[in-house]
Amino acid sequence: MGIGIAERPRVWASGRKAGRACSRVAVRFARSSPLGAASGVLLVVMLLIAVFADRLAPYDPIKANYAISRQGPMPGHPLGADHMGRDVLSRIIFGARISLFVGLASVLMGDSIGLIWGIVSGYFGGKVDLISQRVLDSLQAFPGLILAMLLLVGLGAGLPTVVIAIAVTRIPISTRVIRAVTLSVKEFAFVEAARGLGASWPRILLRHVAPQCVAPFLVVTTANIGVAITTEAALSFLGVGVPPPTPTWGNMLGGILAEAFRPRWWLVVFPGLALTLTVVAANLFGDAIRDYLDPKLRGRILQ
Repeated sequence: MGIGIAERPRVWASGRKAGRACSRVAVRFARSSPLGAASGVLLVVMLLIAVFADRLAPYDPIKANYAISRQGPMPGHPLGADHMGRDVLSRIIFGARISLFVGLASVLMGDSIGLIWGIVSGYFGGKVDLISQRVLDSLQAFPGLILAMLLLVGLGAGLPTVVIAIAVTRIPISTRVIRAVTLSVKEFAFVEAARGLGASWPRILLRHVAPQCVAPFLVVTTANIGVAITTEAALSFLGVGVPPPTPTWGNMLGGILAEAFRPRWWLVVFPGLALTLTVVAANLFGDAIRDYLDPKLRGRILQ
């Protein structure tokens, strides 16, 4: 059934209130950290470039044109062409789609698992927490890049396996952070009251513990985006990430360095610049979110 005529003004009023509330939050966040807000805008721009890559890219990123092979920036190709005559600008634009998708998907997957794992481990404690921590110790015994490479060797190359491999490397950190929050939250009076009233443990976890972990989860997620993008670039650089000819920032750098010891400068500078700006923006945005959500700093940064 549709919304009645009498109910529509209420719906519109609630929508306007929600919009004003979001606007106030955005303004306060921009006041608290102008650099973090600028980094967030840059990330949004990169996401829009990735989404509309088909319309923004001037050329097919895979189609080769050997007539302009290794040509520098020139009219029609402002960022030059690579060793196969493919337009560098088009490959950077399409590379943003793959690199950002891998980074965001792997972080959401890994940190979501870490959120559930950390809440359960911290709330139940005992043998559950002991076994959980030993499993996390085993995962953290491997450097993140080495663990991702081992998983890719076992799972095989491809975009889904790259996402899974990077997601696994993000689980230990997010799990430990959420577990630490859960250990303190479960001792709060409202949790004890819910337990005393006979609430089941799923209800306590969903209604009382999990909402208190949302802010730390957002901080960990935003901080891990830059790490995940860098890990994908490193895997592609080493030749075990997303296989060519699909363009990513990492395999653009790795492929050209494998082709020549001293490649043309535009083949290294422009993909490296896109990667650096995105990772720095993600890290700065994550730091700004952490400071904004920290109640100890909120009064100070908004003065």
